[in-house]
Amino acid sequence: MAGTMLTVLLAAVFAPVVFSLPSVGNCRRRYKELCVQSVAALRSAVPPMQFPAFEPVSPESRIAEHAPDSSSPQVTKRHRKLLKTSPVVRPLQRNSFHSSSSSSSSSPPQGSWDRLSQVQEARRRLLKGVCAKYKSKISRTITPQSVSRIFVEDKSRLLYCEVPKAGCSNWKRVLMVLAGLASSPNDIQHDAVHYGGHIRRLDSFDREGIARRLATYTKVMFVREPLERLVSAFRDKFESPNTYYHPVFGRPIIARYRSNASDEALRTGSGVTFREFAQYLLDVHRPVGMDIHWEPAHQLCSPCLIDYDFVGKFETIEEEADYVLRHHTGAPRNLTFPSFKDRNPAAERTSSRITQRYFAQLNASDLQRVYDFYYMDYLMFNYSKPFKDLY
Repeated sequence: MAGTMLTVLLAAVFAPVVFSLPSVGNCRRRYKELCVQSVAALRSAVPPMQFPAFEPVSPESRIAEHAPDSSSPQVTKRHRKLLKTSPVVRPLQRNSFHSSSSSSSSSPPQGSWDRLSQVQEARRRLLKGVCAKYKSKISRTITPQSVSRIFVEDKSRLLYCEVPKAGCSNWKRVLMVLAGLASSPNDIQHDAVHYGGHIRRLDSFDREGIARRLATYTKVMFVREPLERLVSAFRDKFESPNTYYHPVFGRPIIARYRSNASDEALRTGSGVTFREFAQYLLDVHRPVGMDIHWEPAHQLCSPCLIDYDFVGKFETIEEEADYVLRHHTGAPRNLTFPSFKDRNPAAERTSSRITQRYFAQLNASDLQRVYDFYYMDYLMFNYSKPFKDLY
């Protein structure tokens, strides 16, 4: 049996198979058909993953975290339709902007575990249905770049795909504790988490190591309401002192989108407004490239290429992360997901109310375009339309 499994695995490593992701335009043009066939789509299976032959990973082959984004979907009026009308998979807590989101901090009873399991299966069915429906539209294969946002914890056989501004700092702390690098996530400083190099990324392994881990480890990703995540990133990178984002992103943004910018603003890159940031995001000829903190989650984690075992949500991250720790890692019972916010701890955590305030600064056209930019995240991860006037 072991020999057979190894043969199948090695065959998968060298068998390139093309999967596809939908464009926003195709998705919207064809969504009526999906709605009509929603039940069938949700139940349809995605063919088993096969992995292409990987080239050895070099530093140049790593994903460029700030590289220009050449595949941002463009949506025309002709493609815009109402957000999906297929049956909604009810979350544990509402995540629409019409209500506040919060996290549970207590360990739930068995009944809640069962409900979490059911919600998780429903999420995965929906995601697989969307992927199966549109997989032939854009050809993509699993490459080292496809897995460059995935962090590896070998002891617990866990793969975690990082979506910035969706609890990634605390997830990395948990991975470090699972790896035996710290006794408690509360003891790990922010810089050690992100710049210490303590946790390996999946693309740092050879092709056999990548394929074996994808085939046998528990694969986890967590997402967040897309516009709330965007506002959280803006507040963190542009409203607080930052020696990287202000000069690298702030200066070209101000130079391109601000009339009569002061010499001080052009020199420091400080003071970018949310409207200027939105103009940059929507510009097909951006003066500086895309960044992982506001790149759509489905582009970071490739959920149509990688069959994730657990797709969690930031809105209920503590309860759902603890479920992963209890049911998928064998973590000690005293290890629970941390709830603290270590960057700008005095600032209020970005909420639906705060997000509404920022988007009130945009006109209706730009608001629609930002929503269109993240439309596939709304579709794949079953988030409701954040504003009633969107279409």
